Amino acid sequence: MRILVWHVHGSWMTAFVSGAHEYLLPLVPDRGPDGRGRARTWDWPASAVEVPVEQLRDAQFDVVVLQRPEELELVERWTGRRPGRDVPAVYVEHDAPRAGAADSRHPLADQRAVPIAHVTSFNRLYWDCGGARTTLVDHGVIDPGHRYTGASASLAASVNEPVRRWRVAGTDVLLRVAEEVPVALHGMGVRALAERVEGTAAGKGLTVHEDLPQARLHEALGTHRAYLHPYRWTSLGLSMIEAMMIGMPVLALPATAAPEAVPPSAGVLSSDPEVLIATARRWTADPDEARERGQAARRHALAAFGVERFLADWDRLLEEVVA
Repeated sequence: MRILVWHVHGSWMTAFVSGAHEYLLPLVPDRGPDGRGRARTWDWPASAVEVPVEQLRDAQFDVVVLQRPEELELVERWTGRRPGRDVPAVYVEHDAPRAGAADSRHPLADQRAVPIAHVTSFNRLYWDCGGARTTLVDHGVIDPGHRYTGASASLAASVNEPVRRWRVAGTDVLLRVAEEVPVALHGMGVRALAERVEGTAAGKGLTVHEDLPQARLHEALGTHRAYLHPYRWTSLGLSMIEAMMIGMPVLALPATAAPEAVPPSAGVLSSDPEVLIATARRWTADPDEARERGQAARRHALAAFGVERFLADWDRLLEEVVA
């Protein structure tokens, strides 16, 4: 198939475009949110093709995969085709609902033209989609390989824009942990956090690494004893799943989909940061336990989030939508 799809979430797209189709990626001159084109820090196949938006009206495609409400209007404006009426479409809901989570109405609730594909069972349960057709396609992650050494008695974390997303991302939790155990923070906008906490106890325990390319990030993560996932509220952090595939044990809050993604053999989930700190201290003192937990994490992540299953599920859904 030829699939029109926007580059919105890099890790999800990296798995999605590794399938057997041709992927048309809208491109605007400044590579802004409405047309980023191909990724710069991920290695995507040649079948992921950039298409300048002014050429989309003449482009041929079999189905459009939507990921943001505004893309409904963009498709009609740029291609002259209405999703669900003039061209088959499916909407991927990446996020968990925010305010009023239990009764949040989905932007596509009640319509029947475009099915909604949720990426976690938690999302599907909590979004109120009314009479809209819904389905579930669990996340898939390309295996980065077992890269765990755990040589550094420290934690690694991956958070984009930790200052702006303070409570949602659990930045305060991360800083509390960093007061007691060294934490290496990776992501976009992490230097701003380092500047904010410079000279504090947390600042002394925190090192930051700004937006490394994916391959370098995976190598760097694997050198740390364990992975810290401090998010209070997120759909499911794919960086955490990648860390598990690398072979890292996990410390996380028991929020949204994390309890289903991290079995007890693979890590410790607790609402009490002091429990996470105590576990981190234990693992820094006992690398054998950390390694054993990390091996269990890798086994579980490969079984639950393998990219082959993910692509097969998407092929079935796309064939159904197009038919």
